Amino acid sequence: MPRLGEIGLANYPPYLMNRIMGRYNASIRNEMAKLGLTTPKMRALAVLSVMDGLPIGQLAVHAIVEQSTLSRAVDALQAEGLVRREADSADSRTIRVYITGSGRAAFETLWPHMAETYLAMFAGIDEAERRSFVATLQKIHANIRKHDF
Repeated sequence: MPRLGEIGLANYPPYLMNRIMGRYNASIRNEMAKLGLTTPKMRALAVLSVMDGLPIGQLAVHAIVEQSTLSRAVDALQAEGLVRREADSADSRTIRVYITGSGRAAFETLWPHMAETYLAMFAGIDEAERRSFVATLQKIHANIRKHDF
């Protein structure tokens, strides 16, 4: 296997993915701050806007946040009225997290900024190339993931 210096940072996908996500997060940071959101809070709301009612462990995986960090973020989101927790009807030991109307409104306020950044990332990239890129990312994710979800 070649060394990193031989590959070069510009040809090393993990480096490129981190740089891209760093720029993405930086581009929406001001809008998140206006809403009182941190990255973990935003990620939780984003996931819940699509997959509501997840157990906290699954939410942590989908939000890409350590469970302890996410638990604190969910505590704050609940205190702000943006999410609610409920015991699972089939297993009272499992707590599910649901987005509230206020949480959905906060996320919908942020979404245009997220979408604008997403579109800027793909400027000059045609639809077929974007689909191919996403398919490749999905394969990479399948290769490295630890969970069935």
